[in-house]
Amino acid sequence: MKPSVLIVDDDQSFRTYVTLLLRGREYPVEALENGDQLIARLKSAEIPSVILLDVLLPDSDGIEVIGKIKAMGVSVPVIMLSGVGHVRTVVEAMKLGASDFLMKPFDDSTLERAINNAVELSQTPERVAATPIVAEEPDGFVTRNPKMRRLADIVKRVAGTDVPILIAGESGVGKEVMARFAHHHSERRDRPFLKVNCAALPQDLLESELFGYERGAFTGAVTDKPGKFELAHTGTLLLDEIGEMSPLLQAKLLHVLQDGTFSRLGGRKTTRVDARVIAATNINIEEAVAKGKFREDLYFRLNVIRVDLPPLRERREDIPELCNHFIEKYREQYKSQSRELPAELMSRFVQYQWPGNIRELENFIKRFLVLPNHESFLTDFNVSGIAAVEEKVVVATPPGASLLAVSAAAADRAERELVRRVLGETRGNRKQAALKMNICYKALLNKLKRWGGTEETAFKSEAA
Repeated sequence: MKPSVLIVDDDQSFRTYVTLLLRGREYPVEALENGDQLIARLKSAEIPSVILLDVLLPDSDGIEVIGKIKAMGVSVPVIMLSGVGHVRTVVEAMKLGASDFLMKPFDDSTLERAINNAVELSQTPERVAATPIVAEEPDGFVTRNPKMRRLADIVKRVAGTDVPILIAGESGVGKEVMARFAHHHSERRDRPFLKVNCAALPQDLLESELFGYERGAFTGAVTDKPGKFELAHTGTLLLDEIGEMSPLLQAKLLHVLQDGTFSRLGGRKTTRVDARVIAATNINIEEAVAKGKFREDLYFRLNVIRVDLPPLRERREDIPELCNHFIEKYREQYKSQSRELPAELMSRFVQYQWPGNIRELENFIKRFLVLPNHESFLTDFNVSGIAAVEEKVVVATPPGASLLAVSAAAADRAERELVRRVLGETRGNRKQAALKMNICYKALLNKLKRWGGTEETAFKSEAA
């Protein structure tokens, strides 16, 4: 017996078409034309297996109807039906519990697949919750957390709509990873994905980085240079730390988002570009708008789909999966035999607050893989928790250093230990060492120069 379907849509021709289609495939089908009829139907008759609900109805919208169904305590998967212009409303409905959404028009097989998937997932919630999401791209995220699963599902489903996405969250929570996830699930997946950190460059350099410049635009501009918008044409451009962008650049960015055109610095020709923009921020962007530091019109332009990523301390069930993920990712690179964390160490990791979030966790995993004496590392954690490890690293950092700086120092220390060990294995041959560590020779030379050659000195003294 196929699942029963209840269609709620005010378009009679659409209701008739879907009804005939599904009945022809042996689905029991009912059709209603507004939200009030749906609520009355749910109160007086058997609950259907799945509801197809239009996002805009004469008496209400999808969010109101979903809220009423939730208030009734009725458990039924709801698939939202929408046009492109109503994606934001659909996303809000999915946050309230809608199972899926389909963009009109859709093909017959897509509709049937969505119905069957929604019913299957509603019948096996325990199995679904127990299975971690692992994104298909190499740098994809791993999660068991229900909120993260819902956010991932929303991003995956809106990825193909090309509307802007605003990703918010603390430093290190995985905003870039989520942006790449959206790109991977869009029709632009085979085109470029580029990132610009708006806080890492002075504003005049950021302008040329984004929009490029013509020869002679300023002293030193000896050739034409395309900007990131041009290079991301037909692809995706991530604007990280968007809240740090100057008002002047905000105005120029707004123009690009509205018209899809811009001019290079020093140029007179207008360039048309088709780049999907994803913005990320770790500040309270609404507060920045209220204080006049961020343009309200740009905020509304970017904030079509809003994704707020929770910090790692609010998704502790993900810590074991993330640890395993990073161990597998870096084990071969760091020539480590470790395949998992000791149970005592994992317990400390789960209890820790992780102010640096996933980036901090990743750095500690690197240190765990690199340090030759794992028992000593475990002892540090067992004596007084991770704070003991951080205290040792803080000795090498400036007074008042942040925990993010401490985490970076731990990663640097791990890198230095790895380089020292590999130089020992290659008897000081830097080219062979670079090959073994899977980095370019120049990168190794730059590291040795930055460290003052202490790793080579340590190797030579050991060899002697």
